[in-house]
Amino acid sequence: QVQLVESGGRLVQAGDSLRLSCAFSGRSFSTYSMGWFRQAPGKEREFVAGFKRYNSNPYYSDSAKGRFTVSRDNAKNTMDLQMNSLKPEDTAVYYCAADSRIITSSMLDPDQWDYWGQGTQVTVSL
Repeated sequence: QVQLVESGGRLVQAGDSLRLSCAFSGRSFSTYSMGWFRQAPGKEREFVAGFKRYNSNPYYSDSAKGRFTVSRDNAKNTMDLQMNSLKPEDTAVYYCAADSRIITSSMLDPDQWDYWGQGTQVTVSL
């Protein structure tokens, strides 16, 4: 059974940086695709960044490109999201997701991911 635990969310000011972490427990972390999603109040959950399994090249949403950097450490079973130049529109609950079978074309669809963490709140004030 896979368990995901996010941490690092907090209240920050616009322009600040923040690093989120996702701790994976279970078997064979390296065999899972991993993703960061976020959900703002009243909006659908959206893909932010992640990795297809066995592929070290990250994927980013358009809103994350240039400001966010995702990384994974297969030795520590963790995935991090470094967020820079934060904006109020980045305010959301950030979720970590994992899946062992997802195909690349489905990674943006939250319904295609099997495992989710409980989320961590990021609030960016003006």
